[in-house]
Amino acid sequence: MSPQPPQFAAMAKSTSLHCRLVEGKELPAKDVSGSSDPYCVVKVDNEVVARTATVWRSLNPFWGEEFTLRLPSSFHSLTIYVLDEDTIGHDDVIGKVSLSRQQISAQPRGIDSWLSLAPVHPDQEVQGEIHLEVQVIKKTRFPHWNEVLEFELAEDEPGDSVLSVEVWDWDIVGKNDFLGQVKVPLDASRPIEGWFQLLPFPSSTEEPRGQLGSLRLMVRLLEDRVLPQHCYQPLIQLLAEPLRCPGQPAAGTALAVLEEVTSGDCRQDVATKLVKVFLAQGLAVPFLDYIITRELARTMDPNTLFRSNSLASKSVEQFLKAVGLPYLHAVLKPVVNRIFEEKKRISFKGSLSEAQVRDSSLELLQGYLGDTVDAIVGSVDKCPLLMRVAFKQLRRRVEERFPSPQHEEVQYFAISGFLFLRFFAPAVLTPKLFGLREQHAEPRTGRTLLLLAKALQSIGNLGLQPGKESWMAPLHTVLLPSITRVRAFLDSLIDVDSTQGASAGGGGTTKRSHCSQTMATATAGEGMVSVAPFGPLAIIKEGFLHAREAKEHSLLPRFAFKKRYFWLSTQALSYSKSPECQERSCIPVGHIRAVERVDEGTFPQPHVMQVVAQDGTGQLHTTYIQCKVGTSPSQHH
Repeated sequence: MSPQPPQFAAMAKSTSLHCRLVEGKELPAKDVSGSSDPYCVVKVDNEVVARTATVWRSLNPFWGEEFTLRLPSSFHSLTIYVLDEDTIGHDDVIGKVSLSRQQISAQPRGIDSWLSLAPVHPDQEVQGEIHLEVQVIKKTRFPHWNEVLEFELAEDEPGDSVLSVEVWDWDIVGKNDFLGQVKVPLDASRPIEGWFQLLPFPSSTEEPRGQLGSLRLMVRLLEDRVLPQHCYQPLIQLLAEPLRCPGQPAAGTALAVLEEVTSGDCRQDVATKLVKVFLAQGLAVPFLDYIITRELARTMDPNTLFRSNSLASKSVEQFLKAVGLPYLHAVLKPVVNRIFEEKKRISFKGSLSEAQVRDSSLELLQGYLGDTVDAIVGSVDKCPLLMRVAFKQLRRRVEERFPSPQHEEVQYFAISGFLFLRFFAPAVLTPKLFGLREQHAEPRTGRTLLLLAKALQSIGNLGLQPGKESWMAPLHTVLLPSITRVRAFLDSLIDVDSTQGASAGGGGTTKRSHCSQTMATATAGEGMVSVAPFGPLAIIKEGFLHAREAKEHSLLPRFAFKKRYFWLSTQALSYSKSPECQERSCIPVGHIRAVERVDEGTFPQPHVMQVVAQDGTGQLHTTYIQCKVGTSPSQHH
């Protein structure tokens, strides 16, 4: 047999599970008020890996939360529990949906359906694995329990025999608790040794599915073999060829073919990966320019421009999330936080006798809208340079495609459609999904956010599609001046030198951001973790984790882990107290020497890994991070 090529020997196996918890339907009431406060807990092999926010007072909750879980390849099952949150006492379990690995992997395109909730039985909630070493020993009648149990079997019996091992918890008072069981078919021809998952008792009755409501769930399992980075360079060069050599015919390029064959169900995944690839190559702006130009060439009616979920639209959308999320937080978070804290009632329904309520509601909404517009139009200097260059190029392409004066509004709408309709307004409507809040809004606050998001959409449409709801008519005195201000804001936003795009990662040679340059300087001769103002990094992953720095000659107290917001980019691992914090502790990727899993039991917390980095003096520094899900060591590759 020929030896395996070295690039295949270096492959790492990546197993990820994309799970989207959409909504629930017809859940049972668990509270005396006739309602429930449902939330979901996601478990992999009976270990909690994620939790949704609570939707208050609803039997038909909408969560709309997505999780991408990096899992060991040996995982067995995914279970989603729906619970009712109680402020006093224990939360009530409503039901669960369980999917085995085989069920998920049998659907290559993923599972997207309504699934009935099943009841939760204590005897079926088993956890853990046991290690068995079993072999057939003939001609003995006196088995003894040590590490191996020995049984005598008839010559014709082993083929049909099954070894059953049950695990129980012995109690002095009351009955013993069942923990799980394993059944192993016996084969006398070979010994059996390995890890076996504990299974529940088989249910004696048919489970009454459908009586506990349903859960809309989208699950997809992805298993990839990941080669070393240099193995992908030919593919990257092929995809980037029309960006580096724009003179060649666009129709025959690999990027054009990829766009044509990408179907709707995977368009967002393809757009996300392409944006990350070209951000890392410093070609994000040329990529967007290329794919937008192709989209414009197919557009005959300017009124339908970027209305569909094409690869171009999805790519710009993912680009804004990858580059502009800190900018979004800086602009919207103060107003969103105030709405959550004040919990004011805004209502435009009711009889004429409630005119006073409508007047106060209009005044409140005008105040929130005015503050939001002020924050947006005053944020030109906060907007990442890469976004500004991309928007300038977008407007230039639209102007070339629709040059007549009657289409001047379309040149503005091309930008505002992405910035307002696909970025600002969705973030206001669902702030948790954009990291602006940790919890979903309760109904009163959610109503305020909905009205504010609709008003922002109307402004983003620049008056081309005014709101149809009658309640928006009194807002016209605020909307019309705001539209004028937004036009001026868009003019200022694209008033930037396009050649600066290269230094921001928009084209040409990839350069290090200001944050990375500052870090590299600050770490020389100092501690490994330095504090630096953040710059326009290309974010790969972000979110809240718990971390602590190792101190020499100090104990590790139980509560030493502190909650921090982490960003992982191609250049650095950085974190701060909150997403909007103007200072971050940063570890340059080039200084990281090891990322290792910490043995269980070292800390009270599970799933802890250590990041070992070296400073300019050669001294090693360790940062401990508690992950949200356990991974195998190969997944740190």
